[in-house]
Amino acid sequence: MTTRPISEDDLQGLVDERLDEKRHSEVETYLGDHPDARARVARMVALREDMRAAFAPIAAEPVPAQLNLSRIVEARRRPAPPAWRAMAAGLLLLVGGAGGWGLREVVSPVPTGIEALAQEASTNYAVYAPDHTRPVELVAANRDELAGWFSDRLKRPVGVPDLSGSGYRLMGGRLVATPQGPAGLLMYDEGHGTRFVMLMRPMAQPGDAPMRAHTSEASNGYAWAQDGLGYSLVGAVDPTVLHPLANEIRRATAKAI
Repeated sequence: MTTRPISEDDLQGLVDERLDEKRHSEVETYLGDHPDARARVARMVALREDMRAAFAPIAAEPVPAQLNLSRIVEARRRPAPPAWRAMAAGLLLLVGGAGGWGLREVVSPVPTGIEALAQEASTNYAVYAPDHTRPVELVAANRDELAGWFSDRLKRPVGVPDLSGSGYRLMGGRLVATPQGPAGLLMYDEGHGTRFVMLMRPMAQPGDAPMRAHTSEASNGYAWAQDGLGYSLVGAVDPTVLHPLANEIRRATAKAI
């Protein structure tokens, strides 16, 4: 009996863990003969595990009381309120919502430019730097593949800075999502548990932006832009350690432009 060709649906089915035993075995055999497909599936599996870990606390929460089936049935048995009351409530909600939307930037301004880049880098540092299971998706041995992957998704040539001269080795990197689109995230360490991440992505405005320090509850960082590409280096160390590394990266990337 001829084996049905392996399709994209089969690869996705393997990632989603929904293949039967026979098809699972056939797909695994196919991946053994196709290293490119195997690497792509491995990345999708890593993303699946990251998403599971991120949403696990929410999945473990009890079902809200308002979604209890008996309460839903009871609510449907109650008589509907008069139409005028529903209209009045809707009008109040509309007015209140419009007011809240108008004040959103006064109460909680949305960061832009370098400030947004710094916040994105700090957030990704907090997510990935403490991870001892899968902190990066592509390891340092895949430096060329990593640079090509970033360059393809960021729509411009991107390099991978070498900090070995300062005592820090590249662990690897991954692609991450930001409100402004995809960004490349590189991770470095010094062999004793101290890690840094560098996030890079295209900026909305072309040109350069001077280096600025930024801090969060768990880290310090420096962010800047060169030729329309933004960079932010973040780590849980003193700025006197981080600043020279940021300057080293800025000089190295400036030479590569």
